[in-house]
Amino acid sequence: MSRRAWFHCFSGIAGDMALGALVDAGADLDEVRALCERVPVSGWGLEAETVLRNGIAATHVTVLAEATTVVRTAAHISGLIEEARLPTRVAERAQAVFAALARAEGKLHNRPPEQVHFHEVGALDAIVDVVGTCAALEVLGVDEVHASPVAHGIGMIRSAHGALPNPPPAVVELLRDVPVYGLDVPLELTTPTGAALLAALGETFGPLPAMAIAASGFGAGTAELDDRPNLVQVVLGEAVDELVPGQPVQLLEVNVDDATGETLAHALAALLDAGAHDAWVTPVLMKKGRPGHTVSALADAAVAARVAATLTDETGSMGVRGQSLERWPQAREFAEVEVEGLPVRVKVTGGRAKVEHDDAARVAARLGLPLREVVSRAEVAWRLRARHPEPATGADAAATLAEVEPLRRGSDRDEEDEGAGADPDPDGAAG
Repeated sequence: MSRRAWFHCFSGIAGDMALGALVDAGADLDEVRALCERVPVSGWGLEAETVLRNGIAATHVTVLAEATTVVRTAAHISGLIEEARLPTRVAERAQAVFAALARAEGKLHNRPPEQVHFHEVGALDAIVDVVGTCAALEVLGVDEVHASPVAHGIGMIRSAHGALPNPPPAVVELLRDVPVYGLDVPLELTTPTGAALLAALGETFGPLPAMAIAASGFGAGTAELDDRPNLVQVVLGEAVDELVPGQPVQLLEVNVDDATGETLAHALAALLDAGAHDAWVTPVLMKKGRPGHTVSALADAAVAARVAATLTDETGSMGVRGQSLERWPQAREFAEVEVEGLPVRVKVTGGRAKVEHDDAARVAARLGLPLREVVSRAEVAWRLRARHPEPATGADAAATLAEVEPLRRGSDRDEEDEGAGADPDPDGAAG
């Protein structure tokens, strides 16, 4: 079963916030630190503390790094991750995050991604944030990453390139096709590192996906916000089955109060002939207490116009209403069985069989049997065939005969009853 992580970015997201949320949700900091130490760079440390943001307890992680003027290229950082010999999924995720950053920065500065010079995101703290987040996901056994729509601030921010609009151009580029929204907060709520984590690892963006929740955590940002907690939340859980999108269909309906039963029955048959999947009539009470009927039809969009025209033509209604729905039909197949040597079709779906009415009615008329008797025999014949697809022998044959015998006795009794009811001497010669 797949394990999911969902980041709730109601106050944006940064690399240290994502890492803090995962540690708060249960990722062992020592394991995360040990994996980060495989990257061949020195001069850094990783600490975590519990803080409060608007009364909510959260984990704030801090990367303690020496000041440096080193500017690393995307190719340089990729080489460091390769050299680290990290677990496969940690390495792949970290490479994907920095590759997303390189593509975004390369597009903004008109340079090939591998030649992009990282400033803030190439610093030690950014490397540890990215590798640490990927390591924490692995420690927690996360298979899928999902996120909510992402919040952004407003105004201007300062960077290595000088003053930039908020959200920064790199963040906007990274979150292309991701649902975002702005807040009237003059702070950088979503950083390039946080945006890159979502862009590279996020599979879907929206509400909390279906899961059996196992843990959750909050990662804290450094700044205090006036009207909201400066946090990102992560929710972890095992994926559960979701209802997949169904087959789109149109539900078309009319209300009528002046149609006879015969007209309604004919309308249903005409709707099915016009291509409707199904059609039915529902009794309703209309205005002024008049009894009426709702005639409904379910049809594909391709034939909806034809079905709607049939509704008005056959019922005399002055209009049609409709709505778009979905349906989830089960797979089905047709089988054929014999009753007294005559074929009867059976619709089979989900281990259940339903005898086709028209076939059963035809056979009942031919044999002079009640309809329910033919239906019962056809169902028994299908069950026996499903249970014994090959000719039965030995004990199986005896069991089959035992199941069929009650039906034979019932048929014999019917014939005896018919004989007992006849006049034994129609000419009156007896006696």
